[in-house]
Amino acid sequence: MTPQIVRIGTRGSDLARWQTDHVAALLQQAHAGLKIEITVISTKGDRVLDTPLPLIGVKGVFTAELEAALHAGEIDFAVHSLKDLPTDDPPGLVVGAILERANPADVLVSRDRYTLETLPEGAVVGSSSHRRAAQLLHLRPDLKLANLRGNIDTRVRKAFDPDGAYDAIVLAHAGLARLEMEQVISQTLSYEQMLPAPGQGALAVQCRDEPQSIDLLSAIAHADTMLSVTAERTFLAGLGGGCSVPVAALASKQPSGGFLLRGRVCAVDGSTVIEVETAFSAGTAADARQAGAELAQQAIGQGADRILESVR
Repeated sequence: MTPQIVRIGTRGSDLARWQTDHVAALLQQAHAGLKIEITVISTKGDRVLDTPLPLIGVKGVFTAELEAALHAGEIDFAVHSLKDLPTDDPPGLVVGAILERANPADVLVSRDRYTLETLPEGAVVGSSSHRRAAQLLHLRPDLKLANLRGNIDTRVRKAFDPDGAYDAIVLAHAGLARLEMEQVISQTLSYEQMLPAPGQGALAVQCRDEPQSIDLLSAIAHADTMLSVTAERTFLAGLGGGCSVPVAALASKQPSGGFLLRGRVCAVDGSTVIEVETAFSAGTAADARQAGAELAQQAIGQGADRILESVR
């Protein structure tokens, strides 16, 4: 990398390209004269679409190829949806910036405009996420959860197919908003109904652990988002981590200036839900990590480790 040219790696979906273009625009605003080159890289998660994510069994299913390109010097930065990024940094790589978070909520998309309350008994809901499925089943044990993979356009098309298998599907609000598809949302689920994945709605820019890269990215980092997602991801890491486990977390800034961190661990059939929360000051990343680690221990004390062991 030179001070004038930065090569950014991205997955090839419309959403991934939007996210990368957004990062590129912010970098160019922050650094006059900076030139951006974008490289599209296919990941295993993009290629293997006939298997539920939890069954693929590969850590970093959407990130490994991008990380390999960073290590090889083929790209300088990689843009990720933070919820897809493993909680531990690979040797030599760091998250150089986390951008201001979009709405982290989950939403229902239904051709018949069903809400969680109006879905018929035994309705089929599409999702590849243990976290989403478990929380839905806790509230509506009559629902039938069916695997759903593919990019956002593909999943929405399946949801609106009049002969399709799904009465509704669950997606992240942030992705639909970024692609200007909010009109398909039939219900935005409350955090009481469905707590999001740790880091959901936030974008991460990964780079080699080099001062020049970290300095460039520091200009687009968002401090409050960084504190929130650090607490959430530390909670996840303290429970054994992984984007396929039924663990949810959200840290929200409070009027006092501090943060409230909520965590939820669910049995995959929805039969058991553990809810924990703690407050932490708007201080440093160390404060956020301490809150996340302590909340994970609180959840373990209530049996979260036994729930997650049964999933693994």
